[in-house]
Amino acid sequence: MPTIAVLSMKGGVGKSTVTLGLASVAWERGHRALIVDLDPQANATMGLDVLAPLFTTNDVLADARPGIAVDAVMGTGWAPHIKVLAAERALEHRNTNEGKHSALRLRASLASLPRSYDLVVIDCPPSLGELTRNALSAADLAVVVTEPGYFALHGAAQALEAVEIIRGTTNPGLRIATIVINRARPHLAEQRVRISELREAYGSLVSPTVLPERTSVPQAQGAGIPIHAWHSPGAREISELFEDIYDEILPAVNINARNG
Repeated sequence: MPTIAVLSMKGGVGKSTVTLGLASVAWERGHRALIVDLDPQANATMGLDVLAPLFTTNDVLADARPGIAVDAVMGTGWAPHIKVLAAERALEHRNTNEGKHSALRLRASLASLPRSYDLVVIDCPPSLGELTRNALSAADLAVVVTEPGYFALHGAAQALEAVEIIRGTTNPGLRIATIVINRARPHLAEQRVRISELREAYGSLVSPTVLPERTSVPQAQGAGIPIHAWHSPGAREISELFEDIYDEILPAVNINARNG
């Protein structure tokens, strides 16, 4: 059951979009996924068609007893095999250090999570506060999201540095899965330059799959449905690209063999 933390050090790059895209692939393939929303903006929660959660990651981190997260898992509007630990605005209060082992509260909370999930995806807030530290401390893999703008290289460097900090402290087994370039408009010369800079700086760490900017993405999110269920040419294109990224991170054969 791999746990993936999706992070960026800059807001507005589509981090929650990538989280929901991975969840959409799991939805399409029938894989059992748990989305853990650690972003107080709760975009992933809303995108999963959950609008009034009874319990949230704020409650989970406030308690932090081993295995307590199981009690807060709830269904989504997508399908029975896609579950969520929802977020709320009050989660922002958990973004400061709460003493010894503060960064390990989420990992402890997830300790008794059923092994029936094929994957867990954690949506982080866009900063290296205590919420992101908790996510990275609980994760096996880190997916860094950036856009091909002026600050892309700097933001990616900060995110990778955050991963190294956690590797050196609370989670030595954490590794970087990939850097995903999102909201690309490759017809723009400026963006082509920034994409080239990222590839020159980080080589094979940068995913060969670049996600273009498509209006179908916010449309599907606003409707609270997977991008795979949104019927338009742009949605089909972006769905296939999310599948490519999913298979880069989690080779399909591993999950299929386990489920078979």
